[in-house]
Amino acid sequence: VQLQASGGGLVQAGGSLRLSCAASGSHFDINAMGWYRQAPGAQRELVASIIGDGSTHYADSVKGRFTISGGNAKDTVDLQMNSLKPEDTAVYYCNVVFPWGDYWGKGTLVTGSS
Repeated sequence: VQLQASGGGLVQAGGSLRLSCAASGSHFDINAMGWYRQAPGAQRELVASIIGDGSTHYADSVKGRFTISGGNAKDTVDLQMNSLKPEDTAVYYCNVVFPWGDYWGKGTLVTGSS
């Protein structure tokens, strides 16, 4: 299984970015897809996730600003990030959960400048 992530970069506070992640190499159903982030000196945290029935979950810090879309049918998951804040600065990782385990994509850096 390979995860190819794209997007990220530097954006001024209040700006928007879109992250995309595509999963390939498996013909099995995906249980869930999501985005995590890790800021310098902090633990990796869940940002948003989407499961097979389309249900979504967001961290309180991004509710109303970030939107996750995609899922098993497309084997892709996108994260639309609006109203970015400096505290959103982190390396973002996509994660895909299969029945037997999960996989991580390479991180992509998102920097929200003040």
